[in-house]
Amino acid sequence: MRLRHIALAAGMVGMFCLPAHADDRDISRDTLPATDGWASAGEGTTGGSAADAAHVYTVTDRAELVRALDGGSAIPKIIRIAGTVDANTDDDGDHLDCADYATDGYGLKKYLAAYDPRTWGAAKPSGPQEEARQASAKKQAERVELLVGSNTTIVGLKGAVLKGGSLQARNATNVIIRNLDLRDAYDCFPVWQPNTGGLGDWKTAYDTIWLTGSTHVWVDHVTLSDKGHPDADEPTYFARNYLRHDGLLDITNGSDLVTVSWSKFADHDKAMLIGNSDSATGDRGRLRVTLHHNQFESVVQRAPRVRFGQVHLYNNRYIAKNDDYRYSLGISTESAVHAENNAFHTPGHIEAADLVKSWNGSALHQTGTLFNGYPVDLLAIYNAYNSGSERDLTADVGWTPTLHTKIDSAEAADRAVARGAGAGRIP
Repeated sequence: MRLRHIALAAGMVGMFCLPAHADDRDISRDTLPATDGWASAGEGTTGGSAADAAHVYTVTDRAELVRALDGGSAIPKIIRIAGTVDANTDDDGDHLDCADYATDGYGLKKYLAAYDPRTWGAAKPSGPQEEARQASAKKQAERVELLVGSNTTIVGLKGAVLKGGSLQARNATNVIIRNLDLRDAYDCFPVWQPNTGGLGDWKTAYDTIWLTGSTHVWVDHVTLSDKGHPDADEPTYFARNYLRHDGLLDITNGSDLVTVSWSKFADHDKAMLIGNSDSATGDRGRLRVTLHHNQFESVVQRAPRVRFGQVHLYNNRYIAKNDDYRYSLGISTESAVHAENNAFHTPGHIEAADLVKSWNGSALHQTGTLFNGYPVDLLAIYNAYNSGSERDLTADVGWTPTLHTKIDSAEAADRAVARGAGAGRIP
């Protein structure tokens, strides 16, 4: 009888000892697979996979994360983030809010009074309140800007969140960021720019992830959003929304050989900028980026906007819900976007012609596009409905991608991305 009880107990244990969830698998020494986008070119992207035991860290707060990042050093390192790490904390781990950063007499009401366009005019802000804003912004930047050096892998353990921080790879190479929920890179001190966009606009400081001058970077299965402080909830000052967030993932200043895969970009205005200036002619031959199996959900614009770069955009899923939706694919100066088998879902007031916008662009290669379940030719539609403010786009972007994983139909990819994109979904 006793043996029967043991056998029954063993059977019950077997029922509950299911295979470990994907989140429990150690992915920290994974490297980018061969031919998986531009970041696999040459020697590929291995991140911190060569780190010795002394440079493998599990961090649970900002102070530990900063120590592990080591000032952006190039020493091979693996950083595992556990739980929720709040970048807006002091050295003792206490949360800091905007009032804690404000210094030198800065106050939003005083700032608004000083630079009201009706009295200040169109000149760039200057004087005591702008100087106080800059000093206050510097204090916040010292907390939230987190420098990622070469030969670094950052992975989130199950349910890991980094909030309020801006991960910045500046002139780094060989970086991997995976399986992490990054949210709310919130700028306490936006600057008023009177001459932007005709009416002026608010400019914010922090991208959730910023690649500047960096090469061989793989961003995979991350979730990026404004969760916590959506810009839509912010007030209007000087007839413009008081924006608190910049890009979710910006790739600028000659960055090159980047793969962004199986990630989710959500609830944001300007999702991704590739190439930051029409005058940055040094970006020619660089800004080579692959975007595949990503979901752009409730994103207003820049998904992505491209200058100069050769960008392969395939098997991505777009869900447009915003009343203020502007466009998804931005075709700008000397860009060469090769788009294949992407799926778009929009409400009735958004038309296929709205999906593409051009600023001095010349070409867009696109095939296999689905729009609300129907096949469409985005290039033909753009050219047919172009208001004449921009020239028609041609289909010849001057290159054909060779580094890529299997390219599925837009319909199959749409289903796969819905199931698998974002943090916590690595198979």
